[in-house]
Amino acid sequence: MASGAAFFDLDRTLLQGASGPVMSDALRDVGVITSAKTPVEDALFGLFDKVGETRPSMVLARLGVRFSKGWDAGLVAQAGEAAAETLAPMIQPYARQLIEWHRIEGRKVVMATTSPMTMCGPLAELLGLDDVIATSYGVRNGKYDGTVDGHYVWGPGKRDAVEEWAEDNDVDLDQSYAYSDSRYDLPLLRSVANPVAVNPDPRLKVLATGFGWPVLYLDVPAGVPKVAGVEPTEAFMSVLRPELTPYARFDIDGTDFIPKTGPAIVAANHRSYFDPLVIAFALARAGRSGRFMAKKEVVDAPVVGSLVKSMGTIRVDRGSGSSGPLDDAIAALEAGEVVVILPEGTIPRGEAFFDPVLHGRPGVAKLAAATGAPVIPLGLWGSEDVWPRNAKVPAVWNVMAPPRVTVRVGPAVDLDDILSPKTAKKTTKKTTKKTAKTAQKKSTKAPSVKVSQKKQKQMVEAIMEAIVDLLPDEAREVIEPTEEQLARTQPSGGKSQKAAS
Repeated sequence: MASGAAFFDLDRTLLQGASGPVMSDALRDVGVITSAKTPVEDALFGLFDKVGETRPSMVLARLGVRFSKGWDAGLVAQAGEAAAETLAPMIQPYARQLIEWHRIEGRKVVMATTSPMTMCGPLAELLGLDDVIATSYGVRNGKYDGTVDGHYVWGPGKRDAVEEWAEDNDVDLDQSYAYSDSRYDLPLLRSVANPVAVNPDPRLKVLATGFGWPVLYLDVPAGVPKVAGVEPTEAFMSVLRPELTPYARFDIDGTDFIPKTGPAIVAANHRSYFDPLVIAFALARAGRSGRFMAKKEVVDAPVVGSLVKSMGTIRVDRGSGSSGPLDDAIAALEAGEVVVILPEGTIPRGEAFFDPVLHGRPGVAKLAAATGAPVIPLGLWGSEDVWPRNAKVPAVWNVMAPPRVTVRVGPAVDLDDILSPKTAKKTTKKTTKKTAKTAQKKSTKAPSVKVSQKKQKQMVEAIMEAIVDLLPDEAREVIEPTEEQLARTQPSGGKSQKAAS
C-alpha cells in the first residue's frame, strides 16, 4: 500500500537563507572556482535571502550549468562534503522537529531542490533524510560536460522529478506534504494533498492565503507571524527600554549569567502582573528574547491574548493534566530558545505572599530533566508596588516617586547531585493525525523522564532556594502582614484572608 512523503525545498525553507554562499566558498576552497568572490555575487545572494527566487536569478542559475563545463567531478564531490558540514548546523530549528514528526508519522522525508545533486546530496545524508531530488549535472570522463542529466529541478521540472520519484518509490502524492518558500514551486505544491508555504516570498504568501494553505516560519514556533521577516517578539524587544516606563525605576544586575546563545530556562518568582515586562527588560539587556509560559487566562484573554499568542507564549492549562505546555517548552528549548517559567504558577495570595520560603510546582524540574537546559534563577522584588494584584492597571501616575524594582540574575542552578548522569530518560512517541501547522508545534513529544517525584521535589526546592538567595534581606524576614498588605495580594474585587474569615 502506497504511503505519503514530505518534500522539503532547501533554500529559504530548510535553511533561513541561501545555501549558495557556503557552496561557492567550498568550491573555491577545493580549487574548482578560481575567481575571487565579487560584490555582485554577494548582492545577488543578499537579494535572494530577502525576496526569494526571481526569474532573472534562476536564469543565471540555469546558465551556471554551462559554466560548470570542465569542472572536476571528484573535487566538486569534496566541496559538497565540506559544504554539508557547514550547512547542517544552519538548518532552521523548527525544521528539524517537523522532519522528526513526519518520521514518526511514517512518511519518507525528501529534499527537493534545484541545487546540484553533488553539492546538496551530502547534506541530505548528514541530516538523515530518506532521499534527495536535485539537479544532476552531466559528467563525461570525470568532468562536468555543461549539460543536465535528467530534469532541471525547478518549477514544472521539480514537480515532474518528484512525480517520477514518487512512482518509483511507491509514494502517494495524495497523502504527501510539500514545503517551499517560492512562488515558482507552485506546480509541486499543487501536486500534493498538503502544500505548506514556508517563509514565503510575497507572491506565494498572497497565493497561500487565497488557497487557505498553512504558512509557517521554521525559525519560530507555530502560529508566530512575521512581517518583513520580523516576528512580534523581535520588534518588541528591539524597542524595549526601562526609560519608557517612568512610573518605575529598575535595578537590574547579573544578566551576564543568561547564556548569549543556546537553550536556557529562566525561572523567576512571581509578585505582580508587572513581572513579565520586568523579566523582558532583563532578557533584553542580555541580548535574548524568551518564550514565556503563561496561564490560559492570559493567553485566551480578548485582544491581549492575540498579542500574547503572536509572541509565541506557551499556554498553560493548570490542572488539565495535558502534556502540551511541556511539549511546547521542550520544542522551544531544543530550538535553542530561552523559556521563561514562573514556578509558583500564580502570584501567591494572602499570607502566602509574605512567606520567606518560595514554593514551586514540578513543571520546572520536569523541563530541566527532559532537556538538560541550564536553569537560570531570577529574583524579583518591588514589582508589586508598581502593579499590586488588587489593581486592574499599573500605577502609571507614580512618575514623581516611582517605586524601585530590583532584578537579580544568578548562575545556573547546580542540579547534578540530584539529576545524576545516570538518570535515564525515554521518549514516548504517539502517531496521530494533525494538520501541517499543528505538526510543527507538536513535532516533539514530551519525554517520559525517569525522575522520581522525590527528585523532582528536590530539584524544585534547589531552584526556589536559588531564587530566594537573589532577593533582598527583607524577603527572608517573617512578618505579620497588615490588613492593607493582605488586600493588595488578592485579585481585583477580592477580599483579604482576614476579612474573609
